[in-house]
Amino acid sequence: MSLRHLVTAALAFLWLGAASAAVEANKATEAELDGVRGLGPSLTARIIAAREKAPFRNWDEFILRVPGIGPARAYQLSAEGLTVNGESYQIQGVATPPGVPAIPKAPAAPAAPPKPAMPKFQ
Repeated sequence: MSLRHLVTAALAFLWLGAASAAVEANKATEAELDGVRGLGPSLTARIIAAREKAPFRNWDEFILRVPGIGPARAYQLSAEGLTVNGESYQIQGVATPPGVPAIPKAPAAPAAPPKPAMPKFQ
């Protein structure tokens, strides 16, 4: 096997891995939805029942039509790879939605100790 074949195979593997990371709420199978961390059989069934009436146009509609999904849960599911019409959940102008703990910032580096004063010679 040539180096070219190995590189091509590796790139194909990476592409398939990236493509499978997102789970589209309007198209995913029951098993794919169950594979999203935070979705269980009950919530998956509610999503499928709601989308059978009509596909979800956006996250706001998804939240309104699926009982048990609010902004905080939508944010968490989106972080686990769930999309609605290919979009991740976002709230305009809000870094973290209400009810979701903000990710703590790394502590600031301690200040450098002061340099010792030079002794004065007389």
